[in-house]
Amino acid sequence: MHFIRTTFLFLKYDLLQLKRKWLTLPLVLLFPVIMVGLLAVMIITFVIPEDQSPIQVGLVDLDESKETKLLVDMLDEASQLGSYIHIHNMKETAAKQKISSNELSSYIVFPENFTANLYQGIPVTLPIIGNPNQPIQSQMVKTLIESVTRHIRASQANVLTINQYAKQLPLDNETRNDLVFEQFKEFVFYTLGRKQLMQEEQIVNQATANPITYYSLAGWFIIFTIWLLLIYNFLYQDVSRRMHQRMALYEVKVIQLILAKLIVTLSLVTIIGLGLLFALIQLLQWDVQLIDTLRILIVTVLYSTCFLLSVSIVEAIIASHRLRLIIQIGFTLLILLLSGAIIPTIYLPLSLQQILPFAFSSEALYWLQEVLLNERLYVDYLPLLLMTGSGSFILLGITIGKERIHR
Repeated sequence: MHFIRTTFLFLKYDLLQLKRKWLTLPLVLLFPVIMVGLLAVMIITFVIPEDQSPIQVGLVDLDESKETKLLVDMLDEASQLGSYIHIHNMKETAAKQKISSNELSSYIVFPENFTANLYQGIPVTLPIIGNPNQPIQSQMVKTLIESVTRHIRASQANVLTINQYAKQLPLDNETRNDLVFEQFKEFVFYTLGRKQLMQEEQIVNQATANPITYYSLAGWFIIFTIWLLLIYNFLYQDVSRRMHQRMALYEVKVIQLILAKLIVTLSLVTIIGLGLLFALIQLLQWDVQLIDTLRILIVTVLYSTCFLLSVSIVEAIIASHRLRLIIQIGFTLLILLLSGAIIPTIYLPLSLQQILPFAFSSEALYWLQEVLLNERLYVDYLPLLLMTGSGSFILLGITIGKERIHR
């Protein structure tokens, strides 16, 4: 009870601070809006390509068997991804030349002995030679071809089973091979059919496909994050060492000071931030249902808590106010960069993309995009919950450890 009562007193004190500074508070909240508005214009101009030309991909058949010719013809004639990717059958020398002249984003190779490996049960692969000048396009092609390879391997497993049973029948090799090839064609047409492939692999870059909606949401995310940082530091009060000693005599913990600021900041910024977001939803006429509102609220609260816990950990570790503020600003810029709000994650280096699942900002903005832009009906809260729990234990451990050291 003493812990709760003392924390409540600090909550009242922080609310009084906000009330005393109510004249400057609107200016504090307005500053990020102006700054992000100017930044959004610059980023949209820089990121959005001038033309929407399709990705050009070469297709090289080194095996030249009837099976690979079947696959090559399917990919070449169908040109599966329409306006997104155009696939062309060509010789390897021509493909290399077009890569060097920057006419191809990449080319796919059906290697020698592809068919032999297919019928012998050896896992087949389709090497992709990318264009170093077009890494994003090459990565998109790689994702597509990985799906194609999975379909071929699924066909391979079925063909091997049929071939095994066909060997037990009184058939000559030519008849058996024809039977296996016919079955291979059926499985390939079934698993690699144009419509099915199109449904499974849709390459959508929201930053270029829907720039206004994407950057509106990203701009709100940046403003919301800056508000969290500003309001949290708006409530900062420098407590001297002597005051800490007096607080210890009354069994007042540092964590109570931090917790009060965290709750006040979280409550105020969440209310204002969600108000701005729903105004944006009405302005852009996004289709948001009542259950979507609940999902957005949960993701927003979890993200805010993770961010404020991180800022609080910096405050608990570093005593110097100036140094602490510099590190908090640097941390804020880092998590905004990892979130994809400043630069879409598809444009980040692959080394950074690998750590994005461990960044709470990336998780939060991803699920907000899924709910608002892609009309997703499901949100995985577990990663954000785990990060929130981890941050809470780290903050609690640091504050308790520092209090014991000062004693």
